[in-house]
Amino acid sequence: MGLKIVKNFEASFTLSQEAKTRLFELLQSADFLGQISQQLQGAKIEFTELLFQPVPYSQETPKGMPPELESYFNSEDYVIINVPPNFMFKAKVFNPSRLCAIYRKQK
Repeated sequence: MGLKIVKNFEASFTLSQEAKTRLFELLQSADFLGQISQQLQGAKIEFTELLFQPVPYSQETPKGMPPELESYFNSEDYVIINVPPNFMFKAKVFNPSRLCAIYRKQK
């Protein structure tokens, strides 16, 4: 079985206003922010309201994310997390099946 090289991957998506509102509520909840903060040794964080669909590895996308967002990956001031599947379900987001969220570390 050989590897399939992905030349182009359409990573754009649209969420309904209801799904977006619910998902953002979950991603900004005090409990969830506390869990992320604990993993970051107590660093305070805030949700940037930036979401993206992970993309397959390619020469154009070596970080598995849209190239325009790679600056967040390389920055010490931001953290990228996978949106928990139960959040996607609660917000009724079924397509795309995976999302990542970008958080800013507060100083």
